[in-house]
Amino acid sequence: MTPSEGSRLLQDLQTEELAYASIDHHRAVRIGFPEVIYGESKTVDQIVGIFKSLEARQDTVLITRVDQEKAAAVLGHAPELHHNPIGRTLLFAKRPIKTQGRGTVLIVCAGSSDLPVAEEAKVTAEALGNHVETLYDVGVAGIHRLLVHYQKLRSSSVIIAVAGMEGALPSVIGGLVDRPVIAVPTSIGYGVSFGGVSALLAMLNSCAPGVVVVNIDNGFGAAYAATLINKSS
Repeated sequence: MTPSEGSRLLQDLQTEELAYASIDHHRAVRIGFPEVIYGESKTVDQIVGIFKSLEARQDTVLITRVDQEKAAAVLGHAPELHHNPIGRTLLFAKRPIKTQGRGTVLIVCAGSSDLPVAEEAKVTAEALGNHVETLYDVGVAGIHRLLVHYQKLRSSSVIIAVAGMEGALPSVIGGLVDRPVIAVPTSIGYGVSFGGVSALLAMLNSCAPGVVVVNIDNGFGAAYAATLINKSS
C-alpha cells in the first residue's frame, strides 16, 4: 500500500479499553490534538485513570469542567497537572507548548461573571498551540471600555466573544472588524435569560456578518474552532 494508505490505516488503531472508557490514542494523528477529558460527572478515579493512560503517550493532556473539590483530589494523584481554578481546567504539558497558529486568538469577555467560560477558552487555546491575548470586563454596558482597544481587536486573527445577559457583545465586535468572531453565550443573567438561552438566540440572530455561535458556556468548543481557523488563516 502507499504511505498515505498506511497512515490512514494506523489512524484507526491504538484504542485502549478501560472498564469505563475507550481511550482514543490516535486522535492526535487524525485531528491534531489528543483526546480531551471532560471532567464533569466523571469520578476522580475515572479522571485519574484516563489521564494516566493519555499521559503515557501524549505530550499534552487537557481536562475540563473540574470543580475545586474534584481538582484537589485529582491533584493528589497527579501533582504534575496545572490547575486553573477560574477556568475549571487541569493541564499537563510534558514540555513547553509550541505556538503553531499564524496569529493571535483574542478572547473578549463581557463581564467578570463570564470569566469561567473565558478562562476555559484561554487555557484550551493555549494548550492547542495558539498565542492568546485577553480583554476582560468590556461589555456593552460600558462600551467605551471596548472601543479603546479597537486596534487590538483589528490585529487579532480570530476573536472569541464571551457574553451573557443580552449577548450583544459579539454583534458589536462583528460590526467593527474583518475577523472571524466566535460567539459564546453564557448562562449568566436574571430569570428571563433562561440560563443563557436569551444570549444564545441574540447571537444566532446577529445582523453582523462573520459571527458564528457555539453552545452555551462552551468555551472549549470556541477555542477549538478558533484554533482550526488560526492554523489555516
